[in-house]
Amino acid sequence: MTLRLKINLIVGALTVLFMAGVLALQLRSMRDSVHEEVVAANRVASQLLDRTAWRYAAQGTPAMLSFLQGIGRIRSNDVTLYDAQGNELYRSPPSPYKAGRDAPAWFEALISPPLSVQAIAFPDGKLEVRANASRAAVDAWDYVLLLAGGAAALLVAVNLLVFWLVGRTVRPFGQIVGALNELQGGRFDVALPPLPGREAGAIGAAFNRMVGELQGHIETERRAVRAELQLSDSRELTRWIDHHIEQERRMIARELHDELGQSVTAMRSMALSIAQRTEPTDPQAAQAARVIADESSRLYDAMHGIIPRLTPLVLDNFGLADALGDLLERTRRSHAGLTLEMHVDLGTARVPAEAALTLYRAAQEGITNALRHGQAARIVLEVAGSADAVRLTLSDDGVGLPAQGLPRSGHYGLRWLTERVESLHGTLALAPVEPHGAQLAVHLPLNPESE
Repeated sequence: MTLRLKINLIVGALTVLFMAGVLALQLRSMRDSVHEEVVAANRVASQLLDRTAWRYAAQGTPAMLSFLQGIGRIRSNDVTLYDAQGNELYRSPPSPYKAGRDAPAWFEALISPPLSVQAIAFPDGKLEVRANASRAAVDAWDYVLLLAGGAAALLVAVNLLVFWLVGRTVRPFGQIVGALNELQGGRFDVALPPLPGREAGAIGAAFNRMVGELQGHIETERRAVRAELQLSDSRELTRWIDHHIEQERRMIARELHDELGQSVTAMRSMALSIAQRTEPTDPQAAQAARVIADESSRLYDAMHGIIPRLTPLVLDNFGLADALGDLLERTRRSHAGLTLEMHVDLGTARVPAEAALTLYRAAQEGITNALRHGQAARIVLEVAGSADAVRLTLSDDGVGLPAQGLPRSGHYGLRWLTERVESLHGTLALAPVEPHGAQLAVHLPLNPESE
């Protein structure tokens, strides 16, 4: 259900409740009016007939009958004359007012007063005066129909007006949300047109700047990958390319963290500010702004998930041990139930930056393969160093290696890692362990030649 439809349903429900309240008050007022009119008319008619009946009754029943026929219809009352034996001699004629029409029985029973009968007895017979609220009920029913028709027309008009106004108000925010969804789905060429409104226009401009920077970073990464594939035939060229790719990745990661992160944070702050300012006057705009803030938060989280895959910034700032600890901690958070153990003892080893990055990539590739292909539930990472070498061992309890060995195609990550380790004059070995699982071992010498 869309926000626009929800708002319309809420406004419609409130309008119906308001109309129902007005109708209930009108029914109560009409009932009081009908009660007062009918009861008063019955009382007045009874008093007048009581005073005049005896004078005509002294002249006999024919005189009384002639008197009643001359009076005719008495408003809101039915007059009936009976002789001494209880036979009906006369009944007042029906009212010509709105003749042939009656209100529904349930409605007439709702607003009519209790039946009131006044009896006047004389020697030759009896005169009864009964209250009759049928004409007043017809008037009330006609008024109720008119009121209900007006309420229905007002309800339709109000909902149409609200539907149009809400659609006009939230249209820019719907475009922003749609663009964020497309960006999340992988479309990095999406752009927003100039949006009406100061806040919406500022958010749209910030979004377009963010997308432009992201396109530039993605294109840079694509160029780096193409260069890596084209120059991978030469080990020295591959090593040179790897070095520059890591620098490019580090630059992209830092720009994502510093520049793009600030833009996303600013966009989220602006959306939350809009939500706070518009909450009292325009709840639907506030809700749309909160949706934008939530999408910005998800984009921020996704961006921070990309940065460690580009380059481990923590490796530059805190060293190999902390970088490996951060890798295992992120893996533990993303894989519930996985057991991870790490034992790092570098001793007196001074690991150069390129060797530390290679060991980090080896741990990253080994954990990925253990989870993706080995379906491991327990992974143990051990790093031991000395003055002239460092060794990394990654063991898992997964399904192990295929019986026929690794296929010729695929596993490009391991092939790339092997070339990288060999370029540093090191060795990489992948072997099965008993009773099941696999072990990745990387040995790197720490001497001037490896530099």
